[in-house]
Amino acid sequence: MADSAKKSDPLNITMSLGDHLEELRSRLILSIAGLVAAFILCIFFGRYIIAFIEKPYVKIMGENARLQCLAPADGFVVYMQIAMVAAIVISSPWIFYQMWLFVSAGLYPNERRYIYLAVPFSAGLFIAGALLFVFEIAPVTLGFLVLFNKEFLGVESNFTFQNYISFMGIMMLVFGLAFQTPIAIFFLNKIGIVSIDMLRRSRRYVILGIVIVAAAVIPGSDAISLFALAVPMYLLFELGIFLSYLSNRKSHRNITAGD
Repeated sequence: MADSAKKSDPLNITMSLGDHLEELRSRLILSIAGLVAAFILCIFFGRYIIAFIEKPYVKIMGENARLQCLAPADGFVVYMQIAMVAAIVISSPWIFYQMWLFVSAGLYPNERRYIYLAVPFSAGLFIAGALLFVFEIAPVTLGFLVLFNKEFLGVESNFTFQNYISFMGIMMLVFGLAFQTPIAIFFLNKIGIVSIDMLRRSRRYVILGIVIVAAAVIPGSDAISLFALAVPMYLLFELGIFLSYLSNRKSHRNITAGD
């Protein structure tokens, strides 16, 4: 009975290269199927999703503010785009689950148990990063940009529907992915690829890398958005080191107690 349960567990399968490729294909198909299902759902609720994403804009520009479409197809194209972004966020638990199951196939049995911890935390951090941008970062960024345009340049800010929704969608995904940093660091440390000392010595290079990455992925690379992404990314890097330290200390205590 124990052997059959072990074989049925997808985290306890040892595979050849060909099996790995087949497993990758299977996980991609399942991930895409989940994403498509979420996309179809988001199409029906697109108006509510857009109203939710427009909250920072309305907060800064006023209740009567309206986004504008400059081309006939802009509304439809952006509607589909934001439905896809929302689908990625909604289906992220399923996608991360499939991704971590594939990764687990190349791990030792004692390493695979961390998959069960990584999946919910990965999904939770991704959603938290996206929501943090909508509720906290976006209003500050938009407020600064509107104020800069008015006070420094003497021009009024009239955002288009396409530009605003594209900006919000991209930044939600960027923040969601950036919030995966502590999970990645913790996992790499547990499987022995990086050590805590190595991570601590690399802080200066990490800061430089974070600034470069933030400048590369942020549309327009305005200073407020860059700062708003770079600071959480570095704090998440330190959180990853801290979690790894706590885990290693607990493991050391268990070994000492066993001796």
